[in-house]
Formats: sequence, C-alpha cells, structure tokens
Amino acid sequence: MKLKATELHPLMQEYLHELHVLRQLSPHTLKAYGIDLSDLQNFASEDTVELLKVSNGHVRRWAGRLHSKGKSSRSIARALSAWRGWYDWLSEKDARRNVRDGKVTGGLIANPVDDVKAPKRLKSLPKALSVEQALALVNQAVKEVEEQKDFESIRDAAMIDLLYSSGLRLSELLGIDVMQSKDRQHESAGWLDWDAAEVTVLGKGGNRRSVPVGVPAMKSLAAWRELRDAGEYAERSIALFLSATGKRLSPRTAQARLRTLAMRAGLPTHVHPHMMRHSFASHVLQSSQDLRAVQEMLGHASIASTQIYTSLDFQHLAQAYDKAHPRAKAGKG
Repeated sequence: MKLKATELHPLMQEYLHELHVLRQLSPHTLKAYGIDLSDLQNFASEDTVELLKVSNGHVRRWAGRLHSKGKSSRSIARALSAWRGWYDWLSEKDARRNVRDGKVTGGLIANPVDDVKAPKRLKSLPKALSVEQALALVNQAVKEVEEQKDFESIRDAAMIDLLYSSGLRLSELLGIDVMQSKDRQHESAGWLDWDAAEVTVLGKGGNRRSVPVGVPAMKSLAAWRELRDAGEYAERSIALFLSATGKRLSPRTAQARLRTLAMRAGLPTHVHPHMMRHSFASHVLQSSQDLRAVQEMLGHASIASTQIYTSLDFQHLAQAYDKAHPRAKAGKG
C-alpha cells in the first residue's frame, strides 16, 4: 500500500516543498516525485533499512522490483531521478549545516543512487498526423463553423487552428488570456498580441516563449474573440477560451472536442492535443529543415528533445519514396 503524501518522511516533504517554491515544478511533476519517494520509503520499510543508511545495492534491488512489477523504463528512470535528487539535496543540506556549525565534514552520505541506471528502452517516435490529415481536421472545424455558426464550433476552430499553427502544449493553450494582465488578483500565464500576430505562453520550468501565429489562425481567433466578447460571460473571465458557462475551458473538454472533430473528419486514429504539437513540429521541420527554429518554437531546453522529429521527417521521406519512385518496390513481394 502506497503512503499518502502527508505520511512521507518529513525530509521528503521538505524537499518537495523546496521543489515547489524554489524550482516551481508543476503540480503534475510534484505529484509524480511524491509517488516515487513514497516507493523509496516503502521499499526501505519492507527491507527494514533506514532511509539514511540505504546503499547502492539496495537501490539496484529496488529498481529491479519496479521492473518486475511491470514499470516501464521511463517510469523507473524517473523514480531513480527523484531518489537521486532527494539524496543530493540531503547531502547539500547537511553540508550547509556543517558550515554553519564550523565543522570540516562534508555531506551526510554518498548518494546511493549514483551509477544506478534504468533498463534501456526502445525510443518510440511521437505520433503525428500527416499534412493531409492535419488539414482535413482543420477543414472539418471550418466546415462546422460555416454550417452551425455557434459558440462551440467557432471556439473549437480557433482552438485547433492555434494548436496546429503554433505547436502549443494543451496547458499552454488553455492558460492564454485575451490580453496580458498583471495585477494583485491575476497575472497572465499567456496572452495573445493581436497586432503582432504572436502568442506568449508559460512553458515547462516556468520559461516563457513567444511563437508566431499564422494568418488563417489569426482569422479564426478574431472570429472567436468577436463572439466571445459579445457573450454574457466575457466580463467574468479574462481567459481566451471559455466554456459555455463562462469559465476557462478545461483540458478534458478540449480533448473531447478535438477527438470528436477528428472522428467527424474521418481520421483513422485517436487525435489528442499533443499530437497536434507533434504534427506542427514535424511539418515545419519538413518544410524548413531548421532544427534550431523548431526547438525555439517548441520551447525545448535541449536540442536532443527536438531531434526526434528528424526521425519523423525521414519516415515521411521514406514513405514518399516508396510511393513515388519507379524502383522503390522493385524486388518486393
């Protein structure tokens, strides 16, 4: 049975608090770290080992247990990272205390997680729509606007256009305000610069970035803003994308609306918001071959995170070759 967050060792709780306050990690990441530290505490308890006396051998055995329980390599790597971070923090905390007390000794312990690696995993490519599929989805949204001209269809068209135009994460999209606001009650996480055709968002790690918005997307957004501002709920929320009740649109609703539109467009795959981000990156890279520009627009801290889209680009070229080259299928079958 997993420990609740409130039952974690006090030093683990203190560590998570610092991650929240100083590093401003997202609630989702903090929750994952809490689960990982809970696993560490449970393993130590099961083996009657004090947390401050855990050895490298213990960690290797516990990583093996995670693997035997069916945990993926990614999950095990994250757990080891959380454990390693906590022990590093403990060592630094002890070193600071020794300095204050005038002692010469270093940190509390050698980090028992050092040199322990998760099992190797096969790299899976992110799922992206083809250019034709992405356009079919956008065109379906436009078609529904023309046919229905209602609140949801106009909002959804603007939302999907912006997702595909600027490669935003869902949290970034839903955090956008109609205009920038910074006062005692509210500070905008993101906003649209309507004159510059640019969106500014708050990404991972608290990093802001600005991304261009294409002309078709700006037209969709302008149509949505006109309807939104005329609505009875516009004065209650500064959020760009609103629900029918005037509240900031929820992730679940946005996901459901995108999934429904994809089905109506006849797409043969489950479409989710992050797939639109992958599609944006893949399609821009296919056209520009500018990896650094795509990295900047996606807000990736490392170019390595962006390089996976070069594999998607090659996959696209290989498919085009198989379809078009006279001798691509020579000798097959």
